[in-house]
Amino acid sequence: MSTLTPLLKQYHSIKKKFQDAILLFRVGDFYETFYGDAELSSKVLNITLTSRNHGKSERVPLAGVPVKSAETYISRLVKSGYKVAICEQLEEPQKGKKIVDRDVIEVITPGTITIPSLLDKKTNIYIMGIYGENGRYGLAFADTSTGEFYAGLTEDPIIEIQRINPQEIVLREGESISIDIPKTFLDESIFNFSFCEEVLKKQFNIHTIQSLGLEDEKEIIAAGSLIWYISDTQRANLSHIKKITHYSNSDYMFLDKSTIRNLEIFKKIDGSYEGSLVSSIDYTITPMGGRLLKKYLLFPLKNKNEIKKRLNFVKEFYDNISIVYKLREELKNIQDIERLTGRIATSKANPRDVYSLALSIDAFGRIKNLLLSSNLEIIKKEIIDIEELDFISKKIKKTIIDSPPVSISDGNFIKEGVSSELDELRNISRNGKKWLIEFEKREKEKTGISSLKVGYNTVFGYYIEVTKSNLSLVPNHYIRKQTLTNAERFITDELKNFEEKILGAEEKIKKIELEIFSNLREELKEEIDKLKSLSDFISRIDIYSSFALLAYENDYTIPEITEENVIKIKDGRHPVVEKILPPGDYIPNSTDLNEEEIIHIITGPNMAGKSTYLRQVALIVLLSQIGSFVPAKEAKIGVVDRIFTRIGASDDLSRGVSTFLAEMNETSVILNNVSERSLVILDEIGRGTSTYDGLAIAWACVEFFAKMVKPPKVLFATHYHELTDIESYYKNIVNYTVDVKESEEGIIFLRKLRKGKADRSYGIEVAKLAGLPESVIRRAKEILKDLEKDDRVIYHHPPKYFQVSLFKDERDLILERLKKIEPEKITPIEALNILYELKKISKGDYD
Repeated sequence: MSTLTPLLKQYHSIKKKFQDAILLFRVGDFYETFYGDAELSSKVLNITLTSRNHGKSERVPLAGVPVKSAETYISRLVKSGYKVAICEQLEEPQKGKKIVDRDVIEVITPGTITIPSLLDKKTNIYIMGIYGENGRYGLAFADTSTGEFYAGLTEDPIIEIQRINPQEIVLREGESISIDIPKTFLDESIFNFSFCEEVLKKQFNIHTIQSLGLEDEKEIIAAGSLIWYISDTQRANLSHIKKITHYSNSDYMFLDKSTIRNLEIFKKIDGSYEGSLVSSIDYTITPMGGRLLKKYLLFPLKNKNEIKKRLNFVKEFYDNISIVYKLREELKNIQDIERLTGRIATSKANPRDVYSLALSIDAFGRIKNLLLSSNLEIIKKEIIDIEELDFISKKIKKTIIDSPPVSISDGNFIKEGVSSELDELRNISRNGKKWLIEFEKREKEKTGISSLKVGYNTVFGYYIEVTKSNLSLVPNHYIRKQTLTNAERFITDELKNFEEKILGAEEKIKKIELEIFSNLREELKEEIDKLKSLSDFISRIDIYSSFALLAYENDYTIPEITEENVIKIKDGRHPVVEKILPPGDYIPNSTDLNEEEIIHIITGPNMAGKSTYLRQVALIVLLSQIGSFVPAKEAKIGVVDRIFTRIGASDDLSRGVSTFLAEMNETSVILNNVSERSLVILDEIGRGTSTYDGLAIAWACVEFFAKMVKPPKVLFATHYHELTDIESYYKNIVNYTVDVKESEEGIIFLRKLRKGKADRSYGIEVAKLAGLPESVIRRAKEILKDLEKDDRVIYHHPPKYFQVSLFKDERDLILERLKKIEPEKITPIEALNILYELKKISKGDYD
């Protein structure tokens, strides 16, 4: 270390505190990385790796990025799963001082991003902390940019991780969790109960931990360790995290990873946003409203009264739709108050952030007047609780100019009249520029050098530049400062005196502006509670008014929410598919799931619309329980506790799981967790194995539901037409089919659901529609005729043993046959025939 330069010594002293992060070390206008960080950054960012001598030591690897474009590079590092520690210069370089003070001001991790340009406006960035074992875990998750913080208990953290989708997970050292998300491991001491308790008391300024509503030790440790980690990375006061919201699965409809994927709630199966549910129903204007919509979709309500409360808000806007259009125009003037509040709390807000807050408060004033002068009686009661905020806007606009810069270092953003000292210094600075122009003119005249110019740079200060062709005209009192390729730079005593005066003024200007702005930001921190209440109110009126507009423009109806175990939908439509088709082309279908007919088996050819119908019902239920109107003429929805889906092929090749095993895993989850309040959507179970196995599994699953004392609501689409026979065995099962029309040219899909069952498969007709060669179609028809003649083919002539007991294996059938034999009454020939029969059964041939 003794052979290193002072700068590298300083680097090492800081780096040893942040071994798990890439350290961006500010040096002038660049962030530099050294040693292993430089090699890694060069590889990830595709930037030049160089080296430099630093003292007597060997050459040091070096890679840097400009400060002005650093956010782009930081984003790439964080998205690649790395932590980035930002080490800033805490002072301006001073003459006589060898090295400036530096320190890390923030550690940016995948789960603690707060830089606006790195955030999706309508998506939360969650970080999660987990603590526990043996089926009981404390769980906490937060969005550092907004101040939201949740804590609760869970039996299965993996399910919660898949649902909440955090960008980073905080765990104890030595703990493991098999999921592909960036993880941070903290020392065991951070997970000490007493330590976490004190962290929470300090954060929320409370005397007893009980006031937070957290009673379990594991919850407290998960929450406390997460707060500590966020504070450690942000290196700032977290005053925007004002409360802990208790998180419990029992409050919400549960949607697991499979259901979120299969219903394409946030993105399509292929990963694209367009064509997802949220892309079709998101009419929100503000970033806060957009994020709230996604939370509504992730956590649908189960409390009937809470659902109705939301629906009442939406209905009031729906009944006053003209107000909605006016409201939306004003909402366009509202910035992201929630995240602005977070930036103010952590002292990261810049002048433009603060000024945009003032404009948002002004827009809210106009919104308030609009709503109070309307017939929106329920909304009026809500708005009365929002405290006056005009004084905040006035204070900001009195201090900051109308179009402030983003960066504080750009300066000149404090209004004139705020500080007499600042005004005086600015006058000196402005006159200084005038003096420079006059000085340059005067020197040109004195020397006769018409190309002479006066300039400035941060290294040499002010200078006089003369081209080499005019060096003979330079006066003796010019002092050479710098030699360039085609020119020389000089200084004079007069210019040096001016420099000291003007730079002193500009330095003081920056210092005073920073002081005024910092004081303003501190004053705004005192109003964070009010600002968060405002943000919450605006996000809710944004989402309720957007639901009203969605309903108005797409002919949605208000659902009736009931505790009855029913789903009754008249002329329901798929909220996404109907928008893709030309107006009027979507064929609506009705649904009546009730206790008498609670299991519907749906048959019909591929491409007939079975899968669309299944998703349609699930999405209508989901929309109703987030408080939205639904795409139907009428809807009566009994509150659902969970939507289960098993739709389509879903190979998990990365884990070595086949299509069929993945299908069985999903089916197992359903069978083991379903309740009478659940909605089960099953599409083509058993397709990934042999015909006998597939039909057997499908039949057994339907029987499982039908035999439950209180069965769930089930929609079961299948290509096994034999499965429709089960209707005659169970009163709560009913068959439905999707109509098709046959003609000489082929089949036409009518996409209309009716009671009954499909009498045959239309696979060859669908293959023809898909464009298979005519020769293949002809040959397929010939083979089908031959197969239909064979009474061993299950599709048309189920063997008697299969009909008697579909799920008995060969051993059971052999035992059953043996029990019927009376040895004393049969002849040797009959005995041989029976033996031959048993041999056939053992091979799976039951004829």
